Amino acid sequence: MNMYGKILEKKLVMKQNMTEMCHASTVLEKPDGEILTAWFGGSREGASDTGIYLSRRKKGGEFCIPEKMAGSTEAHWNPVLFSPDEKNIYLYYKVGMKIACWRTYIRISEDGGLTFGQEKELVKGDEGGRGPVKNKPIKLENGIILAPGSLEKEEWAAFVDYSEDGAGIFQKSNMIRIPGLKEKTKGSFGKSDGIEFDSEIPVSPQSFQNRGVIQPTLWAEDEKNVHMLLRSSEGRIYRSDSTDGGKHWTDAVPTELLNNNSGIDAARLPDGRIVLAHNPVGESWGDRTPLSISVSEDGGNSFKRILNVEEGPGEYSYPAVVAGRESILLTYTYDRKNIMFCRIRL
Repeated sequence: MNMYGKILEKKLVMKQNMTEMCHASTVLEKPDGEILTAWFGGSREGASDTGIYLSRRKKGGEFCIPEKMAGSTEAHWNPVLFSPDEKNIYLYYKVGMKIACWRTYIRISEDGGLTFGQEKELVKGDEGGRGPVKNKPIKLENGIILAPGSLEKEEWAAFVDYSEDGAGIFQKSNMIRIPGLKEKTKGSFGKSDGIEFDSEIPVSPQSFQNRGVIQPTLWAEDEKNVHMLLRSSEGRIYRSDSTDGGKHWTDAVPTELLNNNSGIDAARLPDGRIVLAHNPVGESWGDRTPLSISVSEDGGNSFKRILNVEEGPGEYSYPAVVAGRESILLTYTYDRKNIMFCRIRL
C-alpha cells in the first residue's frame, strides 16, 4: 500500500470552544512525544479581549483543556513555540492594537514546558515586531538561531532575526522586499487610497491596507545556505535566499506556487525533502480552502501537491508544520472556531 501522504491522525484540539474565535496556531513535539499547541482567541481578531492559549497532549493521550498563557487590555496575536534544545521551550507572541506597531513578548520554560516564566519584551522599546512573526525559528548546525520576521507598515517587508547566543540577543538582517513594488503602486496602498476589497475573511481591517511580503518560513541546507518562502499580496508565494547563514538575503522573487495572501509554513524533513502547507489559491484575500500539502524533492526549486487536508467551503488556514522522522505534525485554523491537529506520513 502506498503510504505517501497518508493522514494517520486528525482531530480537533478543543472538545468545547474556549472563545468565540480562535486563529493562528503553532505546534511543537517534545523528545518524549508530548505535543504542545498554542493559538490566539477572543471575540474577534484584533479585539482587546484576545489572549494566548496553550493545550498539551501526552504521548498517546488527548489534548487537555487549554490554559491562558497571556492576555491584557490589548490584542494578542500569532504565538510561536520553539525549542532550541531538549530542556528550554520558548513561547513568543505579539501584543498591540495596531499591527504596524505591535511588540513581541516571550515566556520561557526551563523545565520542558511544565511551567513558563513571566512574560517579557523580546526587544525592549521595539514597535513593529522583532523575532518570529508567525512561523517557527530554525537552529543551524553551528548553533545560530534564525527567527523569521516581518513588518506590516506601508509596504510589507520581511527580515530574519539571528542570534548567536541561544536566542537571547537578536540581530536583524536586511529587509526583504519585492523590488519596485512601492514605486509601481505608488498611491494605491490600502483602503485609505481608495482601494476596496471584497472578502469575507474575518481578518482585522488593518490587514487590507498594504502590499508586499510577510510571514516567511525557513529551511536550511547547511550553515551557509538558508532559504525562505513568503506570503504575499501578489497571488504567488515568493522566495528569498541567503548564502551567509541568514544575515543577508536576496530580493523576494515569485515562485509558481499560488498564494491567497494567507499564512504558509514549511519544514525540511530528515531526508532533505521540503514539505509545504498552504492554500493554493492565486487571489489576494481569496478563499482559504483547500488546505494542501506539497513536497519538494529538489531542495525547494519545485513542489508537487500530494494531499488536500481540507476541501470544500470553510476557512482552513494559517498552517503550522513540524517534521519528524517518518511523519509531520500539522495544526491549522478550523473555521475560526477550533484548531485542527493532524499527523501525516510522508
